[in-house]
Amino acid sequence: MSTVNQTTEPTGLAPVEAPARIASLDVMRGLAVLGILAVNVVSFGLPFMVYGDADLSPFPVTGANAVARWAMDVFFHQKFITLFAMLFGASIFLVGGERSDAARGRLLRRRLFWLAVIALIHGLAFWYGDVLLLYAWSGLFVMLMRSFSAPVLIGVGLGVTLALGAMQAGLSWLMVAGPAEVVEAMKQGQPQNSQEAVAAAIAAYRSGWAGAMGQNLTAWFFLQGASLAMFVFSTVALMMTGMGLFKAGFLSGRAPTWLYLFVLAVGSAVLALVATTHWTEIMAAPDAHPTRGLAEAVAAFPILVTLAYVSLIVLVTTRGPAWLVAPLRPVGQMALTNYLSQTLIMTTLFYMPWGPRLFGQVDYVGMWGLVAAVWAVQLIWSPLWLARFRMGPLEWVWRCLTYGRRVPIRKAA
Repeated sequence: MSTVNQTTEPTGLAPVEAPARIASLDVMRGLAVLGILAVNVVSFGLPFMVYGDADLSPFPVTGANAVARWAMDVFFHQKFITLFAMLFGASIFLVGGERSDAARGRLLRRRLFWLAVIALIHGLAFWYGDVLLLYAWSGLFVMLMRSFSAPVLIGVGLGVTLALGAMQAGLSWLMVAGPAEVVEAMKQGQPQNSQEAVAAAIAAYRSGWAGAMGQNLTAWFFLQGASLAMFVFSTVALMMTGMGLFKAGFLSGRAPTWLYLFVLAVGSAVLALVATTHWTEIMAAPDAHPTRGLAEAVAAFPILVTLAYVSLIVLVTTRGPAWLVAPLRPVGQMALTNYLSQTLIMTTLFYMPWGPRLFGQVDYVGMWGLVAAVWAVQLIWSPLWLARFRMGPLEWVWRCLTYGRRVPIRKAA
């Protein structure tokens, strides 16, 4: 999210100035923070169990709603959280440098500590889906690896990511096409949700502050438990991959053009297969799932699509019409502010006591309308803010806490 000026002495560490920022990284951050909202909006506006199972939705997922959910699942689900984690891994090296740099190492530890504090406030007081806490303590492991070479980081990180994807694909396939006794045994280990449970959760969220916060805390503790048990492995692997790709020059445009085109072609083929199989699913008759096993198996490799997105951004930013993606740069420079402001806007709309309490009342088509509105606001307000200030307001708070002093925020007249 933020970087450190690598030309200064340890005693003079300071946030990087705008001219020294890497354009492609800011564009990627902007795309990631906007893209992740298209997925998170479901967990803002519907109960936790609906996020993973559209069949539990309180409204029919047919027609336009089915297409809206299809677009979320195909083009956004897992793709931008993957990009977020990779970029965070790159930022760990940008801030902390090599392990031999003690001063920057201390700065990095403070940065992760204060991010964890911000994450706890975000998750406990507003929205259970916070990902910053997972990033903060996953970063404690990744910071120990920041002097590894690019080939080692990419080899281990990408290897683990693909291995985890293969395991998920295998399990998804077994759930649909495996022997009946295996399918039944796997179902026994899954939480048993129902439309009644969904209706009760919606009623609790709409009942007021206490009911909404009770639901939020329950989901937060469940999600944090899952993070400790499972998500840390995939997150650390993605951060290693991102750090390795940055060190290798892939994220900044220093790799050969043919490599970006090859990665783009592979990711596009995977995306096309995901889109086709998911479309077949939504167009099938009720309770018919002609390609579910294949659809979920292919979808277990979002890293391939994410790398295609990255390749496209790098090509456009460094070798093509950069003006096409230029509006994303200010959004990315204020990634933390924009990520947390999305929470404030959405929780206000859906369940905070000072808002209209629309929780459970907005279908997938309506959610896309809200997402588009927030995108427009953030694309407009980010450059307006940065025209007068060096960084976003929450980036400024984070950096002041990290550096232990008040850093300048206003631009010189």
